[in-house]
Amino acid sequence: MDIAILIYDRLTALDAIGPYEVLSRLPGANVVFLAAETGPVRTDNGMLTLQVEHTLKELTSPEVVLVPGGPGDVVARAGEPVLDWLRQADSTSTWTTSVCTGSLILAAAGLLEGKRATSHWLAMEELRRLGAEPVSERVVFDGKLVTAAGVSAGIDMALALAARIAGDSVAQAIQLGIEYDPQPPFDAGSPRTAPAEIVELVRSLSPRVQEQELAR
Repeated sequence: MDIAILIYDRLTALDAIGPYEVLSRLPGANVVFLAAETGPVRTDNGMLTLQVEHTLKELTSPEVVLVPGGPGDVVARAGEPVLDWLRQADSTSTWTTSVCTGSLILAAAGLLEGKRATSHWLAMEELRRLGAEPVSERVVFDGKLVTAAGVSAGIDMALALAARIAGDSVAQAIQLGIEYDPQPPFDAGSPRTAPAEIVELVRSLSPRVQEQELAR
């Protein structure tokens, strides 16, 4: 089973690596990191570089497609070659998935038109503008399209997807194997539960908000 994880400039590392840690443990999984071109790709904070060894042309019909997110204008950053590849890959995929603002890239490719989908909480209105029906849930299934909320939700999505692919027992074994037993020290992982001043702090520091303000 070929699983293609899209890599592009300034993606958020955990969006890709979190699901990778889950999906790579599925029986028969062949996980491939793909980009428009081979070579080093910088993550969003500029301190981590991923070395991509395979181009989009090398795998056009994966069973599973995963699109991570990243800060700023992810749609423009992904580029037209990526959107073309996504349309082709989705036409034959069993599952097409995203994490965080990766759903904006799926939407830009026309794959979420009228579909229920989620994204990072700061990107929900943009997701709507791109034709999707935003849903404030951590993981959303709409047919073969599976979207996850911000960053860490990619692990939840991958486990839910693993259960659909290989059954609950395999998914639970993977969860135990990676000891995914989150017990966060604060109840601040959602804008619904975080203190108002923390929500505003994150909003003010968001690269997406800053870039939108500069564009006005």
